[in-house]
Amino acid sequence: MKFKFKYLICFGIFFLVCIGAKAQTPNVNIPYSYQFYQKLNKSVYDVNTRSHSSIKGFYADDSLLMNRFEHLMKMGTDSLNRRSWVRRKITEEHLFNFKDEDYEVYADFLPDFQIGREFNESKTTWLNTRGFQIGGKVGEKFSFYTNGFENQAVFANYLTDFIDKNQVIPSQMASSKLGNKTKDWSYVTALLSYTPNKHLNVALGYDKNFIGDGYRSMLLSDVAANYSFLRVRASLGNIQYQTIFGYMLDPGAPKLTNDRRLGDRGKWAAMHYLDWNATNRFSIGFFQAVTWADAEVEGKRGFDFNYVHPFIFLRSVESANTTSPDKMRLGLNAKYEVLDKTTVYGQFMIDEFTAKEFFSNKGYWANKWALQVGLRGADLFKVEGLNYLAEFNTARPYTYAHFDRVSNYAAMNQPLAHPMGANFRELLGIMNYSYGRFDFQGQLMYARYGQDADDQNYGKDIFKSYNSVESQYGNFIGQGIKTNLYFGEARVSYLLNPKYNLRLELGGVYRRESADIGRTSTGLITFGLRSTFRNLYQDF
Repeated sequence: MKFKFKYLICFGIFFLVCIGAKAQTPNVNIPYSYQFYQKLNKSVYDVNTRSHSSIKGFYADDSLLMNRFEHLMKMGTDSLNRRSWVRRKITEEHLFNFKDEDYEVYADFLPDFQIGREFNESKTTWLNTRGFQIGGKVGEKFSFYTNGFENQAVFANYLTDFIDKNQVIPSQMASSKLGNKTKDWSYVTALLSYTPNKHLNVALGYDKNFIGDGYRSMLLSDVAANYSFLRVRASLGNIQYQTIFGYMLDPGAPKLTNDRRLGDRGKWAAMHYLDWNATNRFSIGFFQAVTWADAEVEGKRGFDFNYVHPFIFLRSVESANTTSPDKMRLGLNAKYEVLDKTTVYGQFMIDEFTAKEFFSNKGYWANKWALQVGLRGADLFKVEGLNYLAEFNTARPYTYAHFDRVSNYAAMNQPLAHPMGANFRELLGIMNYSYGRFDFQGQLMYARYGQDADDQNYGKDIFKSYNSVESQYGNFIGQGIKTNLYFGEARVSYLLNPKYNLRLELGGVYRRESADIGRTSTGLITFGLRSTFRNLYQDF
């Protein structure tokens, strides 16, 4: 009760501040999905602007960004008045939309119906999702958004294997109804956003966050399931600071006999990020994340208010202490716009670091780090709307792990950074082209990693304790059972309604995983009526 009372007080203070603040232009959240954000490339990665591109989801507080967003949301509305009410609701408008001087509320039905054929096992796959979204703004400083989905599905073979092993739908949620061939689960998102002035935004959400300029993030990505968080963003000139306090669940962690709830164990995270646009072309960001268990055998700990501070690296001593119950990670994110519409970006994350061992080049297990280097741009070959990305990612063995899985860098049985965990190298490329309401996207990916044999820990599985490392020295990326992964995906879609991304979509996936212990392959074709801006990853 003590813990809940503290947060009741915090919520009360937050509510009072909302009432007392002066009205400002609303800072409306722009729905995040990689496919949609690619279309904002020219506005975000522009040498004439200083957008904080690495902090997502975006808020519509930049005039150029908002103009581009509104253009995408109003496609085809020039003949709106000449169309029937039914036609407008299907192709142009929200299902429900209520406006007044002081508020705006919209609501939509979100279908995601797919049928597919997995050729290697001659299996029919399907997805039956019924969802909704409700969003809007109240006054000139408060906005809100929520969606929810009920789902049943039969997946392709490699996704089924992942779900059966990890008991979670990729990028969505765990469920007690995943043991059968037909998977059954639900999924909810919610976000309350308050902007007292142009320098500050406070958000309370059950959602995801993303830090980076690439498709993947080695710092914080949206691969895992939703989690509860309080997020604060403060901007001053060319500097933007973001802090996130999150609460996440770990269904796979052993239950504590002294915990009367006997539910899924939880963890806390405090994540700070400072982004500086040094010039119109160059920006650099500094990242810190600390995770710790909500309760241990010794008793309940709860939220640690020692981490409520605006100064990153203040407790960096945690990163060098391998026996601390808290786990800290430090990182850098940088981008440079080398040409108009062309940007080079990268990330570097340190999990643990011992300088003497690092420079000795002996493969010490506790020198754990991750790296990203990429190139992205718009209007390739001067073709309007042709966006592209090429990216390399790698992480050393045992990165993101901890001696206690509850305090590792993960949520709901999935990593908070890269979906492959650690001990891998990955090279990927993505191209996207939009013409009118048609959208074409292709992706190729190759990865090499080391899998664990039975009862061994070579460093890929971040849920294993790093107390069980195979060797103190001689560790290298790809150790273990050497595995090659090839993945290709192509999608063609026709946009029916831009307000909630309703589209007809034809897609194809080819995946092959080969190792000394065997090979698996998947060939899949799907067709469906899809909606929403969710990022649902299947490329791992």
